[in-house]
Amino acid sequence: MHTQSSGSRDGGNARLERAIVLELLSDEDADGRDVAELEAMLGAAAGELDSALRELTEAGVLDSAEGRLRPSAAARRLDELELIGI
Repeated sequence: MHTQSSGSRDGGNARLERAIVLELLSDEDADGRDVAELEAMLGAAAGELDSALRELTEAGVLDSAEGRLRPSAAARRLDELELIGI
């Protein structure tokens, strides 16, 4: 049976992680965003944001190249299949 967790594996801020993923998926700019842009947009503290980004990157949800963050190909495909929702 599938159960939903209210937090990430390490008890991190799942709400912030969801906000990051949804923001990046809604971003039309294929260039992605940098950490400072996300911090300003989401109003998150730097330490919390860094932790959430690390968790998402390690899980394969985000790709990071040249200082820019983008949803991974798998996250984009799940979004296209409308499996990601609020």
